[in-house]
Amino acid sequence: MKTTDVIEKKSKYRWTIVAMLFMATAVNYLDRQVLSLTWKDFIAPEFHWTDNDYGTITALFSLFYAISLLFAGRLVDWLDTKKGFMWAIGVWSLGAVLHAFCGIATSGILTGHWFVGFEEASHYISQVEDVSRVLNVSVALFIFARLVLAIGEAGNFPAAIKTTAEFFPKKDRAYATSIFNAGATVGALAAPLIIPLLAKHYGWESAFIVIGALGFIWMGWWQFGYNKPHLHPKVNPAELEYINQDVEPVKKDNELGKKITFKQLFKYKQTWAFAFGKFMTDGVWWFYLFWTPAYLSSVYGMESSDPVSQFALFVLYAITLLSIIGGWLPTYFVEKKGMNPYAGRMRAMLIFAFFPLLAIVAQPLGHVSYWFPVIIIGIAGAAHQAWSANIFTTVGDMFPKSAIATVTGIGGLAGGVGSTFINKGSGILFDYSAETNMNFLGYEGIEAGYFIVFTFCALAYLIGWIVMKTLVPKYEPITDLE
Repeated sequence: MKTTDVIEKKSKYRWTIVAMLFMATAVNYLDRQVLSLTWKDFIAPEFHWTDNDYGTITALFSLFYAISLLFAGRLVDWLDTKKGFMWAIGVWSLGAVLHAFCGIATSGILTGHWFVGFEEASHYISQVEDVSRVLNVSVALFIFARLVLAIGEAGNFPAAIKTTAEFFPKKDRAYATSIFNAGATVGALAAPLIIPLLAKHYGWESAFIVIGALGFIWMGWWQFGYNKPHLHPKVNPAELEYINQDVEPVKKDNELGKKITFKQLFKYKQTWAFAFGKFMTDGVWWFYLFWTPAYLSSVYGMESSDPVSQFALFVLYAITLLSIIGGWLPTYFVEKKGMNPYAGRMRAMLIFAFFPLLAIVAQPLGHVSYWFPVIIIGIAGAAHQAWSANIFTTVGDMFPKSAIATVTGIGGLAGGVGSTFINKGSGILFDYSAETNMNFLGYEGIEAGYFIVFTFCALAYLIGWIVMKTLVPKYEPITDLE
């Protein structure tokens, strides 16, 4: 039988797996976006929050997420992919729904009225004269809900990256990752169209409940649709041969269950390179995700439920769908230019690192029209997602499959720490710049604060790439893990 005949007849179930990962990631980002799209216009008036309070909540979420990622990777490697993913999405969906009951819990703690509806709880909270108590209790409760959400969401990317390594050869992993990672963009794209309308017409609580319920639906699909490639009845021998085309003998020993410790992994510069790249850049995406609706509201007076704001956010996230090129470009370098996968990825990541530089002019051009920062943030977001798809797959290039989720978790911890700094720092900076009418390079008030953060976001990727390239200048797979 000719090779071409085998290729023509091989099954394509690996793409169904990618579809599952895509949907899980979309739900992940929908759940994450509910708060950012409801706090400024719906939640803050009820609980008297400031930018600093929101910054505290988002920063702690980033920190919880970071710490959870470290252990989520280990948990996914221990439970393995199927059970690990089920637990992850079940916990984060529960956490998403818990947000809806923070108002009732605030009412119960402050007024003793526990068993009431959402509107009744809001009424009782409005009767509390000491608004600082309302603020402090509500913030604490939302932090707890974000903790549960973060613990569950931390499992998504370690499990998804591990699944991709199971179902795709190295040359296709960045492309597969860019496709499922585009679920983040689609989730962010759908969020401004769905969430503000739910909050406006049915109460902000309904948004958390409806979006949170989607995760429980996905669990059923995963339970019946996933299995290891060599065990899956829908993966035929030809597809299995394609998937395993670059499996190396050294990996088979590790897949038998030998334990790989954190201490072992931290001795490799490949681990540190991945972690630093995540530290520098993850926070940029989270800043755009968590603060763009507030930016449009604070600088341009656009409420999240306004059609103009919804359309602007839709366009912004639609632009980020260009990130799918991020998976194709390294494949081009590998197949057409003869590079090894790591060299191809690093070349692609350098190209993507230049696009975020546009963020430096987002605020200046914003004085002409709000569409300039919207489009620029969209381009920067697309560059981030393209960068992200490739930095994730550098782990699969370097480490055995049994260590992939754990190393991904280590990088996620570093990225979460960076996100904590940028989210909390932004909240403090925005309140300070607004209260003092701060002047910076000709910008005043909160606009000065956003200009400072945009400048950091613009430079983060080039700094991250330079350090990564310095630590690991060429392809060096790990072959001595025992």
